Amino acid sequence: MNRPLRIALVAGEHSGDQLGFKLMRALRAACPAGVEFSGVGGEAMEAEGLKSLFPIADIAVMGILPVIARLPTVLRRIRETAQAVIAERPDALVIIDSPDFTHRVARRARKALPDLPIVDYVSPSVWAWRPGRAKAMLGYVDCVLGLLPFEPEAYVRLGGPRCVYVGHPLIERLAELRPNEDEFRRRNAEPPLLVVLPGSRRSEIRRLMAEFGGALGRLGDAVGPFTAVLPTLPHLEAEVRARAALWPVAPRIVLGEAAKLEAFRTARAALAASGTVTLELALAGVPLVGAYKVGIVEEQLKYLIKVPSILLPNLILADRSIPEKLQRDCTAQTLATELAAIMRDGPERAAQIAALERLDDAMRLPDRGAPSVHAARAVLATIAAKGEAGTPIGAREP
Repeated sequence: MNRPLRIALVAGEHSGDQLGFKLMRALRAACPAGVEFSGVGGEAMEAEGLKSLFPIADIAVMGILPVIARLPTVLRRIRETAQAVIAERPDALVIIDSPDFTHRVARRARKALPDLPIVDYVSPSVWAWRPGRAKAMLGYVDCVLGLLPFEPEAYVRLGGPRCVYVGHPLIERLAELRPNEDEFRRRNAEPPLLVVLPGSRRSEIRRLMAEFGGALGRLGDAVGPFTAVLPTLPHLEAEVRARAALWPVAPRIVLGEAAKLEAFRTARAALAASGTVTLELALAGVPLVGAYKVGIVEEQLKYLIKVPSILLPNLILADRSIPEKLQRDCTAQTLATELAAIMRDGPERAAQIAALERLDDAMRLPDRGAPSVHAARAVLATIAAKGEAGTPIGAREP
């Protein structure tokens, strides 16, 4: 007798919640018999019908000191989540990002339910550091859903579980990132607009804003007048404004996603801290310079890093088309020099624009479908592969 498919989902932070709710929609659309969801998620997943075991804020903590302070709560939530999954005995468990939390849940669930299909939505950065994690994941993950096109090959090379490229969620937002005709004209108008993104964490802002401000001061001497726009988040606004007040060039500070994307669509160039925002800018076609600084202890981790670049667009394109200035190379003068080269018409700007135009092909899915649809297909295929031979998905007996 047909019955709804039962899927347990475990997301540990806002980005996972966003992936989770889209996956829920895609799974419903793909399963005529229906889908019942359980597990942990945020507001978006709850709006899709998930009754979260507890508020996602209980486990969405970052940084060494906050994690230590919340460690008893986090460990308790790991136990509770695993126990709930084991008691539910779902058709599959999908863990979404936040590997420090979700992988511990998955290991406990696999130990108690050896035949439970487990899918990991968002690969840990095994291709960058701690590559041994890939092989360890074989013990408790059946399929990894990769957001980056080079990840399936990396799992083959590292001896990890099956990995399927399902596409980065930014693929679904190209219309928001790409300029219309008027916005494209603004990119080439005077004075040029430079978008400045010193990071989304307080530690990044404290390490980068002085150098970013110094770069803007020197840039004017090289390229003439320009307008600087600095998008930030509400909880960082006060600190960003205080630090930007010391800059020789006063930026226009904007809040919210809409204002940020508007700046991207009209910017001639960008200066950005390494992170997902560099991929957003690259997909928007904005030439950029990437930068990053970490503390003395974290700097020692560079000896463990196994990739030739820390910028996502460079990794996807398999070259260093976008200049990146790290640690001691991240100075006001070096940043200003690189920015001047891409703000002026010339070979450096033309070469980077040509490289960014290759991103669409590098990230395109075979049928140009939505990443969430490809993710749902991979989840269902994983269930089928571990299920009873010949039994349709959504039709297995309880």
